[in-house]
Amino acid sequence: MDLRIFTEPQQGASYDTLLTVAKATEDLGFDAFFRSDHYLKMGSVDGLPGPTDAWITLAGLARETKRIRLGTLMTAATFRLPGVLALQVAQVDQMSGGRIELGLGAGWFEEEHKAYGIPFPKEKFGRLEEQLAIVTGLWATEVGDTFSYEGDHYRLEDSPALPKPAQDKVPVLIGGHGPTRTPRLAARYADEFNMPFSSPQDSERQFGRVRAAAEEAGRKGDDLVYSNALVVCVGRDDAEVARRAAAIGREVEELKENGLAGSPAEVVDKIGRYGAVGASRFYLQVLDLDDLDHLELISSQVQSQLS
Repeated sequence: MDLRIFTEPQQGASYDTLLTVAKATEDLGFDAFFRSDHYLKMGSVDGLPGPTDAWITLAGLARETKRIRLGTLMTAATFRLPGVLALQVAQVDQMSGGRIELGLGAGWFEEEHKAYGIPFPKEKFGRLEEQLAIVTGLWATEVGDTFSYEGDHYRLEDSPALPKPAQDKVPVLIGGHGPTRTPRLAARYADEFNMPFSSPQDSERQFGRVRAAAEEAGRKGDDLVYSNALVVCVGRDDAEVARRAAAIGREVEELKENGLAGSPAEVVDKIGRYGAVGASRFYLQVLDLDDLDHLELISSQVQSQLS
């Protein structure tokens, strides 16, 4: 059972803060450090000192860490042209020695596009599908060959398809709740399917759709890793849980219902419920990035029971 630390820096975090959390992630034995890819805060937080770019952040962390995997949940297809994205991810993978994973989604937060002058097209899913075809196609092209593509949204002519990632294949993550198109896209392109902020019951249904789509596409359902992303709030006692919930502006009972919250034993039990429906990896959304004791507690009393 892999536990990964997942951060939301647009809510307020400098690169130095992210570096501190990433190093703690590595030192405490977690599998990976992931971050969101957003340029605007959400909710009532001030968002200071302002947003950081996901792939610039990961490039820095690639040189400052040695073991942990690094990636995005999720890079928005609206933010970058696919050829540029393929180049960026390949370069950061080289910088990390082959530890990068790409989560790629359609993009959904219109306000951040308006705030930074990024086009927000009405039809996004088709763009995502073409981006996946282009990014994976560029990486799969043999050195010395060229890659061309003509779609409704993007056209590439005789690309040298360079540079190549350090890994033979950069893992691609696709996620979401869509009942038809999302499973089909995951079946075609994904190494991992992520179900964000969902119950075990909803996760089981969506995992089943993805498995069925994979088998229809000629893959085995178990070819994919199935994962969940959930906010985490763990305490040694009720008072510590309440303090951590208050620090992120959430209610304890709501967190217990919709996330991984409570004592270490409660959290281990709930992880087991997700595991029973097929999840083998968890992205623990940590919202208070200054509370490194929280990470230590999860490592020593939750992760240790799942190893």
